[in-house]
Amino acid sequence: MASPPRRVSSPLLYSLASLPLFHALPIYPSSFLSLLLSRSSSSSSMAPQEAAASVAQKSSSIDEAAPLRNRVTVVGSGNWGSVAAKLIASNTIRLPSFHDEVRMWVFEETLPSGEKLTDAINTRNENVKYLPGIKLGRNVVADPDLVNAVTGANMLVFVTPHQFMEGICKRLAGKISGDVEAISLIKGMEVKMEGPCMISTLITEQLGINCCVLMGANIANEIAVEKFSEATVGYRENKEIAEKWVQLFNTSYFIVTPIQDVEGVELCGTLKNVVAIAAGFVDGLDMGNNTKAAIMRIGLREMKAFSKMLFSSVKDSTFFESCGVADLITTCLGGRNRKVAEAFAKNGGKRSFDELEAEMLQGQKLQGVSTAKEVYEVLSHRGWLQFFPLFATVHEICIGTLPPSAIVEHSERTPK
Repeated sequence: MASPPRRVSSPLLYSLASLPLFHALPIYPSSFLSLLLSRSSSSSSMAPQEAAASVAQKSSSIDEAAPLRNRVTVVGSGNWGSVAAKLIASNTIRLPSFHDEVRMWVFEETLPSGEKLTDAINTRNENVKYLPGIKLGRNVVADPDLVNAVTGANMLVFVTPHQFMEGICKRLAGKISGDVEAISLIKGMEVKMEGPCMISTLITEQLGINCCVLMGANIANEIAVEKFSEATVGYRENKEIAEKWVQLFNTSYFIVTPIQDVEGVELCGTLKNVVAIAAGFVDGLDMGNNTKAAIMRIGLREMKAFSKMLFSSVKDSTFFESCGVADLITTCLGGRNRKVAEAFAKNGGKRSFDELEAEMLQGQKLQGVSTAKEVYEVLSHRGWLQFFPLFATVHEICIGTLPPSAIVEHSERTPK
């Protein structure tokens, strides 16, 4: 006999009722505007010698403050890394607290023309391989030397495929001072004998520096053409540092919000790629929107449960930020993980993900398949497989143990 349907209360509806959805613009009284106008008028009527003295004084102040300006390096230059560099460069050039120049470490490649990728970026102000047609900003400087690229920088933005991060950290160990701040835009985790290690934790442990994270509903090509988007910065204790990262990334079309939940933000960004693989299987088998919505809901439930079982500090509210449900939706509707998983299912699982990745992504890397493997290892080691049927099924399909159609049959293994 079928079980009666469960009554589900909606924390989303409750949360939305109490959240400020719009930020009102400040309304200034006419007296304040008059004051501004009078100041502008008095400045314009300043005697030439007074104006020159004022400029000299400001110049002197800037020179004195110059050593305190923040210098930024982006470690990574793929599709998302190039977009991140573009966002950052648009802010550093206008904000006095940052040096104009943004260095971007490039894993050197030779283009079909024989030209080095670094030279192409610096000559054309464009990543012709990973973000063609988009100008990065004249203050972005590509550098193929990792150590040289980070030298002198006190703000490091890590945005590479997660499987490369351990090697990058080993190359940088001992070459970065402890007062440097980092932020990770990387979606994935390292699985070690002692358990899972988040990328932000890997950076902190191997480099001895604090690391925030930035995740969100961020399909890079849409942000590159300045379509409206949001993101979430996760921080541990120092909100002042988080606000500095917000200042560095925030633009009129890219709105960034800080929350105190590094693990929650990072796990949302990591686990949604596994759900996107499942959504791609559904699309490849033409199962329809109802099935896809069901897979997304089950996926969000498993994301939340897995995160809170690993880290009790993870907040429920984090899943309603851009890094949570919004990122899950956009990744399951678009994005490379869904796209390649769809092709995998259409081919009946007969072509490997490695083969499809090489053919379809022009050098970009999938995260969902490797993350599914890492999550499966954690679940297996801790005896949690029965509680996460969707996550387990995705991995088993990826390695060929199950056919793609099994994505809707996982409910037969309903957790007790």
